[in-house]
Amino acid sequence: MKKLTCHCGEVEAEVILPEKLEKVLRCNCSICKRKGYIMTMVGGDDFKIKKGQELLTLYQYHTKVAEHYFCSKCGIHTHNKPRSNPKIFGINIACIEGVNPFKLENIALNDGENHPLDKK
Repeated sequence: MKKLTCHCGEVEAEVILPEKLEKVLRCNCSICKRKGYIMTMVGGDDFKIKKGQELLTLYQYHTKVAEHYFCSKCGIHTHNKPRSNPKIFGINIACIEGVNPFKLENIALNDGENHPLDKK
């Protein structure tokens, strides 16, 4: 169990992560590329908000399926629910205590720019 916090510490969550992060992603969709967001995915039962739920602001755009959450006090994006599978969570690696995003290797690309749900 790992602790996830925003910058001001008002939003706090518990995250169950594997011992070694196998799948770490950088997404090139219009919002993630602007945030510089590096994430890992966890199951719905592996992420629980413990404090600050009322401070989380939801941002949605385009298809309004994906849910992007950030702290309304400090502005840090903590997690999301991807539109490809809204039952899981994308966790901001930089918000997890004890994880240094600058030391991660093998960061894969999630091609959100060419998402299959956008194809006509």
